[in-house]
Amino acid sequence: MTQRAVGPSGDEPNRSSVPSGTDRPVMIDAGSELDPVHPVGLPAPGGGRGLTAAEVAERIARGEVNDVPVRSSRSVREIVRANVFTRFNLIIGVLWVIMLFVAPIQDSLFGFVIIANTGIGIVQEWRAKKTLDSLAVIGEAKPTVRRDGVAAEISTSEIVLGDLVELGPGDKVVVDGTVAEADSLEIDESLLTGEADPVLKRAGDPVMSGSFVVAGGGAFAATKVGREAYAAQLAEEASRFTLVQSELRSGISTILKYVTWMMIPTAIGLIISQLVVKDDNFKDSVARTVGGIVPMIPEGLVLLTSVAFAIGVVRLGRKQCLVQELPAIEGLARVDVVCLDKTGTLTEGGMDVTEVRPLNGADEPYLRRVLAAFGASDPRPNASLQAIIDAYPVPDGGEGGEGWRVTQALPFSSARKYSGAAFEEAAGQPSGWLLGAPDVLLPEDDPALTEIEQLNQQGLRVLLLARVDGPLDDPATATGADPSALIVLEQRLRPDARETLAYFADQRVATKVISGDNAVSVGAVAAKLGLPGAEHTMDARKLPTDPDAMATAMEENTVFGRVTPQQKREMVAALQSRGHTVAMTGDGVNDVLALKDADIGVSMGSGSEATRAVAQIVLLNNSFATLPSVVAEGRRVIGNITRVATLFLTKTVYSVLLAVLVVCFQVEYPFLPRHLTLLSTLTIGIPAFFLALAPNKERAHPHFVRRVMRYAVPSGTIAAAATFATYLIARHVYAGPGSLDAETSAATLTLFLVSMWVLAIIARPYTWWRICLVVAMGVAFLIVLVVPWLQDFFALKLVGTTMPWTAVGIAVIASAALEYAWRLVSRRFPVQGSGGPPERRTAGPATSRRRSHPWS
Repeated sequence: MTQRAVGPSGDEPNRSSVPSGTDRPVMIDAGSELDPVHPVGLPAPGGGRGLTAAEVAERIARGEVNDVPVRSSRSVREIVRANVFTRFNLIIGVLWVIMLFVAPIQDSLFGFVIIANTGIGIVQEWRAKKTLDSLAVIGEAKPTVRRDGVAAEISTSEIVLGDLVELGPGDKVVVDGTVAEADSLEIDESLLTGEADPVLKRAGDPVMSGSFVVAGGGAFAATKVGREAYAAQLAEEASRFTLVQSELRSGISTILKYVTWMMIPTAIGLIISQLVVKDDNFKDSVARTVGGIVPMIPEGLVLLTSVAFAIGVVRLGRKQCLVQELPAIEGLARVDVVCLDKTGTLTEGGMDVTEVRPLNGADEPYLRRVLAAFGASDPRPNASLQAIIDAYPVPDGGEGGEGWRVTQALPFSSARKYSGAAFEEAAGQPSGWLLGAPDVLLPEDDPALTEIEQLNQQGLRVLLLARVDGPLDDPATATGADPSALIVLEQRLRPDARETLAYFADQRVATKVISGDNAVSVGAVAAKLGLPGAEHTMDARKLPTDPDAMATAMEENTVFGRVTPQQKREMVAALQSRGHTVAMTGDGVNDVLALKDADIGVSMGSGSEATRAVAQIVLLNNSFATLPSVVAEGRRVIGNITRVATLFLTKTVYSVLLAVLVVCFQVEYPFLPRHLTLLSTLTIGIPAFFLALAPNKERAHPHFVRRVMRYAVPSGTIAAAATFATYLIARHVYAGPGSLDAETSAATLTLFLVSMWVLAIIARPYTWWRICLVVAMGVAFLIVLVVPWLQDFFALKLVGTTMPWTAVGIAVIASAALEYAWRLVSRRFPVQGSGGPPERRTAGPATSRRRSHPWS
């Protein structure tokens, strides 16, 4: 780093257009008239060269290396342990061992199913681990370290104690250290301290890992590396593969907790009833007891949730999308407002200078020299300044003269909306310049603003170059600026932005464009892309400070300009106060606070290190068009898990109720484990796997546990009542040897038919493959009933005609009751979006409501 970073203009400080560590001449050389610029604020020549190769080798030998193993996923051992050693696997494992000793192998099938399911879970999560690990390497930040006087990018893990690490706007402080060089260096430590205001750092001041640069530049010497660094453990934890802290996961945990407490007394009662009260064959009693306990456990629900999440990670990984926190997949499914940063999202990073309009009789060739000086003085130009550099490059040669020397620099600030530089010109004459937003640097009554407004309405970006006298960092200096030229820039629209905005509109997700640029200009760009409500623009400087009034303004408008970083944060909070689930996209340092506060933060892969660090999702291909895929994946996961959870919990409810009825009526439990293994496989296991991976575009809704139980409890109750009624009737119809088998077969037929009707309801709305899935399960059960060896294997044989048709009739009545119960629940608890009172959820035209089937 040989010079301070002079920000461009009213442009938001996105990523650097020049890779970190790339040398750029920090001087103006318009021929021989210009001298090389001597670095300002840096050590005297010969200082600041960093460690030598020998010193680096010595520190590596001593182990003074930043080798913290930051993991993006769980280890293979943790994956195996998490999938194998579960509470329910332990219960089922014990029951399986018992069954292997007391019953035929077909009554132990449930154990083999658990082994297969656990294996599937391990394989899928291992695939997700490989995807996450490979993507994490791609998205890893590479700080610039100076060694032997040469700056080069290295991996964070290669930094050693005492390394001289260079800093520029957007760079993240990766280890603790002490500032060695500072040039208007401002560090944001909000991620560590919660304090939003940047801290001005001088030589000798400490810097902490986890903070990041918002303005200026410099370098620091690493004083703590590895696990000693302040944020090392935090960074490791933040980037770790996790399946917790989401409504879906916590909801399932809550359900399992209640199921456990219900299961314990019910199982005890069933054991006493079958082994003590009923004086029957011991082995048969044990088998039927186990048959009553096993189906109470919704063990497949946890597995299927993990598999769905893991497959989601793999699918998104193929699209170059790094999910740093797995619950982010679920969170995006609930999003109903997306806040977009125009630059880098709707527009590409590049711009083109279309025109320079001199003001107040300024000399155009002289203005070009000033613009070249501005561009060459910044080693890290962003998009708008890079356009100026491309349009006005420093000539390689020319006629004689003396050089321009940089005497002062003012880094760009999102709060100021301008940057500056002061020069000692060819003849020794001083000059000071500001480059930034015209409506900030010009008084409200300036006639040039009318001309600028016309350009903004065309979607063009306009910067003002103004000459000033006095210190650049004095606000009074900007007030007295003398306008010299308007620089007109044309932004390059992303070719995929139109389709992406149309997707969000179709999905009833409101889009808010939040930018530091002029609101009219941003609105014109949004209108070109067909954004609904693009005509509703607002200058953020006119936003009310009252949170409730700001929330109203946010809901009524679509495009916001001249937004400061702090306002972005307040705008996100205002939308959240109205019950909205907010996703924020960005790639610049000024987006970090809003990204951190939003429900879901999305960063571009080429964005600043700070934004990538706080975002839950990183689009490594820098394509905004990837976001619909992420949203769709989240909706698929949570929507389908809600569907299949109802299947699993319906089984749990009817199993518990059947056990209670058996205890109360003091009768044999009607089923052997093989019967419920067959029923679970055909009505839950196989269908749930396909349903969990099916497309699902409906936005997720809150209160997962409540919504699932509203349907599972009545469904399980009806299924248990119908099945037990058939069983009691069969006990009066059949008598003599083999009667229990006949009674079991009749009860099994009723339970299967009722469970199939639950599956048919959950499979709605019907598609060809869902119809085929339901029909295939019915055909499979019919095959079991008609093939002799399968009848013997599963101990299922319908005796006579009266009882089987009675079982069918009871199932039909129960199915009609199911339809009524589900419709009643849907009417009493209609779906109302993703949270908050429905009458307040008016984030814009894209959030209109429509009534739908709960599983549509």
